[in-house]
Amino acid sequence: MSNDFNPLQPETFDSAQVEYRTLRETCPVAHSDTWGGFWALMKHDDVVAAASDWRTFQTSKQNVVPKVAFTGRRPPLHLDPPEHTPYRRALAPLLTEKRVARLEPVMREICRGLLATMVAQGGGDVCADYSAPMPVAIFAHWMNLDAAAIEALTDAGRKYNIAVQSADLVTTKETSLLLYDMARQVVADRRAAPLSVDEDATSALLAARDDGEPLPDEMIVGTIRQVLVVGLIAPSVMIGSIAVHLARDQELQSRLRAAPELLPDAIDELLRLYTPYRGFARTAIHDVTIRGRTIPAGEPIALVYSSANRDEEVFEQADTFRIDRPNMKDSVAFGRGPHSCVGAALARLELIVAVDELLKAAPSFSLAGEPAPTRFPEIGALRVPITFGTPA
Repeated sequence: MSNDFNPLQPETFDSAQVEYRTLRETCPVAHSDTWGGFWALMKHDDVVAAASDWRTFQTSKQNVVPKVAFTGRRPPLHLDPPEHTPYRRALAPLLTEKRVARLEPVMREICRGLLATMVAQGGGDVCADYSAPMPVAIFAHWMNLDAAAIEALTDAGRKYNIAVQSADLVTTKETSLLLYDMARQVVADRRAAPLSVDEDATSALLAARDDGEPLPDEMIVGTIRQVLVVGLIAPSVMIGSIAVHLARDQELQSRLRAAPELLPDAIDELLRLYTPYRGFARTAIHDVTIRGRTIPAGEPIALVYSSANRDEEVFEQADTFRIDRPNMKDSVAFGRGPHSCVGAALARLELIVAVDELLKAAPSFSLAGEPAPTRFPEIGALRVPITFGTPA
């Protein structure tokens, strides 16, 4: 078996996308010997086809590359239809655009508090000081956690976030177990004192029925454990990547600062450019041949969304920011098929608010050093040192 690329080679913030462009052109169905061996689909059409065909390409065996799930299955991401459906159905009403819009004032308050500290210091690390703690606090509010649980989640979430992005499997496992303990406590609390199913994810899962039967306890715990972190890492990476782009493009930064109504379209294009996932995995139930290469049944396949979203056959001038891109609907930033992101509305609002508040915090900001990249399964920023400009 050929080793077409090495995901462990040193990277800069931009280098992976350069490699992915080459792979799209010369080896669009790539194989790596790393982590026991896996395949990677680099082209947009192939990623969309595999993500949509859940009967052939299943998620239940391995959902990311490298495999970081040590502690059992966590719905809905780790299950295939129809098994995953009741979990997703319970969460979806709490993640509609209308429902998450109610969180906007809380989001802005959280963002302003974090940014005030950075501004007072003249700058800082966008990821560590802003984009990592921000989604933890927002998720804690969405899940109706009390002050002690928020503090515990903030600490464990930060450690888990850094461990996953740094490919530190030992710490990832340790913090994952901590998050499981937290999930069990949340489920126990809601079982003892349920909240409205229209207002609380855990209560909705406890009240859900599948063919008249309650969902299994450990699967509810697994879902809450998944929910606790699924919205923590991607926003942290994504906001960091957006900060890098805006720091490099002062003209765009000024334009968005002057016209915040452009932010929703800008965020959609930035999501395409800096899609934070390259390692969501599927496993084919039988041998499949894609672009002349046969992938044996049972071998992990990474759907490289970040590469798909820069496919020049789909997106003209794919490496260029275009706020008026006509085919934005083709972006796979939030996935495709039955595992498309159920929290897309929440994530999108978080990004709009976070960038809006970052732009409002100071007249300008610029890079204070080289941004550091995250590793598989994410792609984007792990550290983004910035300095804030002062009024002219």
